[in-house]
Amino acid sequence: MERQNNLIVRYRPGDRFIHWVVAVSFILAGLGGLAMYHPMFVPLSALFGGGPWTRASHPWIGLVVFVFFAALAIRFCRDNKLTAGDRKWLSQIGDVVANHEERLPEVGRYNAGQKVLFWVMLITLVLLLLSGLVMWYGYFALDFSLGMRRLAADVHAISAFVLIIGIIVHIYASFWVKGSVRSMTRGTVTPAWAKQHHAAWYREISKGGAA
Repeated sequence: MERQNNLIVRYRPGDRFIHWVVAVSFILAGLGGLAMYHPMFVPLSALFGGGPWTRASHPWIGLVVFVFFAALAIRFCRDNKLTAGDRKWLSQIGDVVANHEERLPEVGRYNAGQKVLFWVMLITLVLLLLSGLVMWYGYFALDFSLGMRRLAADVHAISAFVLIIGIIVHIYASFWVKGSVRSMTRGTVTPAWAKQHHAAWYREISKGGAA
């Protein structure tokens, strides 16, 4: 088990760097997307230097989000596979909301809610990439029909909405479970936190010797 001052290392510096690149670039992509989506959000384009710069920068920022999240997905995909215990965890969502963790199945590195969010993010980002490429057709030696571009715009908007809701849930849950934010800012958690919220993971790293 990797430790720092009697704390358990949950995320290494490289993991945290990629996470925060995804977080910052996602916020920028979201603001730019909203600025182009509805007249009510047009003032947000001032953050990027005006409408033309918003339109020009949005696809590139979106690519940064996708590429860096893909790096995270490769790193943590194995830890996010859904198991029978996760399905039981989801079926007891009432106990989750009521903080009755003692009634829930033991959790590994990630609980079922975190795993579902991981796959939602992965799927929506793939949809955003594909639909974005269709909408960005002017940069390629390709052309798409008007109907295809309209469909891509709808898929892009719906995927972005789902992803934004997912990120809001992710942020809320990070503050709701005290100690979670520390794991992504400092990289470490206390043994008590690991035992309480991720008992199976704590037991695994205690036996395996590597966090």
